[in-house]
Amino acid sequence: MEKEIVVLNKLKKKFGKFQALKDVTFSVNKGEVLGFIGPNGAGKSTTIRVLLGMLKKSGGEATIFGKDVWKEDTAIHKQIAYIPGDVYLWPNLTGGEIIDLLLRLNGQERTTKTEELIQKFQLDPKKRARTYSKGNRQKIALIAALSQEAELYIFDEPTSGLDPLNEKTFQEEVLKLKEAGKSILLSSHILSEVEKMCDRIAIIRDGVIIETGDLASMRHLTRMEMTVETASSMAGVEELAGVHKATFTDEAKRQAALSVDREQMEQIMQFLADKKIVNLISTPPTLEDLFMRYYEQQGDDSHGA
Repeated sequence: MEKEIVVLNKLKKKFGKFQALKDVTFSVNKGEVLGFIGPNGAGKSTTIRVLLGMLKKSGGEATIFGKDVWKEDTAIHKQIAYIPGDVYLWPNLTGGEIIDLLLRLNGQERTTKTEELIQKFQLDPKKRARTYSKGNRQKIALIAALSQEAELYIFDEPTSGLDPLNEKTFQEEVLKLKEAGKSILLSSHILSEVEKMCDRIAIIRDGVIIETGDLASMRHLTRMEMTVETASSMAGVEELAGVHKATFTDEAKRQAALSVDREQMEQIMQFLADKKIVNLISTPPTLEDLFMRYYEQQGDDSHGA
């Protein structure tokens, strides 16, 4: 069994009468990247702040390295690195001075790795923080965190404000951490980013984890997009079980765009084969498809609808 580094079990958090977290249950295993996704207000940052010992839970369990995140936060912090989505810096210090300070706060020093990251992220460390753009402020936090020797890296919207080139650099560094056996909790709304890097995904909605699993196992819950051309008319395909949003692109109904449920694929393909398939292009569902499918649901299981 894989070693669980982070464990949340029925975690709850209330702010007065408002219950921000109702039932958050998931784990992060050693050497894996877990993508934590959901829209603003779903509870991602609140969950992370509880993990960091910044907020006290109202119920449930939350441990890192087997230690209680509230009672033993000092010991836990020695082995974790964290990047917030909104980075606030000391305005009169230079970027280099802030990186050194952040490293020293965790008992670490600048290394050749730090210098490499400064070059890769194209940061000018001699400028004062007050002159930095949001993207450059984000680079400071990234460089400091990625320079550290830690067992767990917690990233909360880490690429906010970065350009595509720096996003790619970040993704490469995360994959290096994974190869080194480190554990990563990545909270992001950039679904393509999560899709490229994560081993498993946890989807949160209204303070509740509604699904966890790897992308391959979760794709059966989403629909395939198909573009089909047949030798004879496909009239009636829109009435088949599992076919959604059939759109014909010619009057003879020999060309169509279909959205289909995976579990009905065999019957649908048999129908199309009987019409003599001339051309067929199928597109597997992306993480964004899966994400939007869940948020279209209102608590009902609609993937058979």
